[in-house]
Amino acid sequence: MVRSSAFPFLLILASLLLSRSESTCGSGCDLALGSYFSSPNQNLTYISSLFGLQFSDLGPYNPNIRNLNSFEAGSRVHVFFTCDCINGDFLGHNFSYRVLAGNTYDKIAKEVYANLTTTALLTQFNSFPVTNVPAGATISVIVNCSCGDSSVSKDYGLFETYPLRPEDNLSSVAQAYGFTSQQESLLQEYNRGVNFSAGTGIVFIPAKGSCAVYDLKSFDMILQIEVEAIVPFPQGISGGAIAGISVAGVVILISAIYVYIHLRRRKRAKKASLLSSTPEVSLYRPRASGTESTSPFPGITVDKSVEFTYEELASATDNFSLAYKIGGGGFGVVYYAELRGEKAAIKKMDMQATNEFLAELKVLTNVHHLNLVRLIGYCTEDSLFLVYEFIENGNLSEHLHGLGRDPLPWPARVQIALDSARGLEYVHEHTVPLYIHRDIKSANILIDKKFRAKVADFGLAKLTQVGSSLQTRLVGTFGYMPPEYAQYGEISPKVDVYAFGVVLFELISAKDAIVKTGGSNTESKGLIALFEDALNTPDPKENLRKLIDPRLGQDYPIDSILAMAWLAKSCTQENPQQRPTMRQIVVSLITLSSATEDWDVGTFYENQTIVNLMSGR
Repeated sequence: MVRSSAFPFLLILASLLLSRSESTCGSGCDLALGSYFSSPNQNLTYISSLFGLQFSDLGPYNPNIRNLNSFEAGSRVHVFFTCDCINGDFLGHNFSYRVLAGNTYDKIAKEVYANLTTTALLTQFNSFPVTNVPAGATISVIVNCSCGDSSVSKDYGLFETYPLRPEDNLSSVAQAYGFTSQQESLLQEYNRGVNFSAGTGIVFIPAKGSCAVYDLKSFDMILQIEVEAIVPFPQGISGGAIAGISVAGVVILISAIYVYIHLRRRKRAKKASLLSSTPEVSLYRPRASGTESTSPFPGITVDKSVEFTYEELASATDNFSLAYKIGGGGFGVVYYAELRGEKAAIKKMDMQATNEFLAELKVLTNVHHLNLVRLIGYCTEDSLFLVYEFIENGNLSEHLHGLGRDPLPWPARVQIALDSARGLEYVHEHTVPLYIHRDIKSANILIDKKFRAKVADFGLAKLTQVGSSLQTRLVGTFGYMPPEYAQYGEISPKVDVYAFGVVLFELISAKDAIVKTGGSNTESKGLIALFEDALNTPDPKENLRKLIDPRLGQDYPIDSILAMAWLAKSCTQENPQQRPTMRQIVVSLITLSSATEDWDVGTFYENQTIVNLMSGR
């Protein structure tokens, strides 16, 4: 059961926490709203960045704002997020915030997040002392939410988190959201024991939304956002009053249609890729008539990918000569080739790697993005072959750890981090179903001739539905695995976030994920632990300099490196719920990249930290 208003930080409700069965949660819900009261000099870009959103995403939820580019400061903004069950204890969402110089927990709670969180929650979910929150650190910001209370009503599943203001009371809040005086009791029932005239604290406002229109022929959802109050407007209320009511608007998908579309999409995707999870299904297409094949598989085809013959691949590589070999890994050897006028990389895999072959083929056949390596085609004769676009500059690990490579300048490292994050954000948040890579590391980030990055090697990718968490067999690379995965096999997108944090530490230090220590190199220590030691000192900049890639010399802005180190630290939090999402990471790296572009070699920021520059303040 989902609890409604009993939350740990509301001390006045301590007795309710002990008595109500809703004090624990089993699951959350896909959508919740937050009421953000903006301050002067704030714009929608700044507000949306606090919640990991693009400012254009706010349009459907704020029909009262006619022009997002000319936002009136001091207005109320409806933000949206998922309502998650945090630590099995209460409902909320964990946002990541980059601390600015002069910030305190109290200032972050009251001014930055407009009382959507509290100083008590910030203290509880972060390790920094109240009196010393370092600038540049990434902290967790918990915003409470609600998914409803069936004991009150089963009619409402969408709720807005509303911070009470000194001028508020039950009647004024009810009126602002379109309640009649007779319906105030419903609002109070959803917030039992809460004094609406207290001037502080939060309440949860139930809402409804409509409508969703679907193009059932193409199975693409065309959403038409129409705002409606929590109940129909009563007859007799004036048009002017209706126009003045600011209500939370959102689309609640009709469950039956959603399931229908979801199943049809899965069926269509399966038909398009013709990939099966059963071992009997093969990807082999017989050779020309009269030619006997050694493959045990019956034949299929895969849309959007070219099927090559074995002879064509063998001819392009001089029968897979060592002279054409350009790399290799746990699941196969990679050869360079020119096929049909295009430079290509051919991965030759053993028949035992069928699952990995199927996984990678399925992902890259259906997922296309500038920062993901492009799959050209495949072949299943004699062995399993995947044919990719050829990426000229090898992988990131070679640039950081290999010999004979010029050191990557710091701006290039920031850009590579941003490109990689964008690729991962796409597979985490913009594909149906969502994919988890499970083997993010510097060796699986490829660098093209313009020193832009592409994520590669989806052989261990796992698909999942939104909000789900799977238990699975342990795969991946030691040193990049988060504790919940290494110990219990629990998998979520935060597995990739953790590994990406290790990559960020690699970009700073050019050290391996596991570092040999001691005179005889018989001992080892994780790269995460090395940076933890440096960042948890009174002077993290000075200690951080000892870990920076020595090949950079002095050609780097220390504040930029410090900001990336704090971002990496937030990615590698032991608690997966305290790690940022890839979308939040992309936002952080965009601002970091913008600030880095203005940096001149040998010039350091003396008056402002990088995070000040990132916020435009």
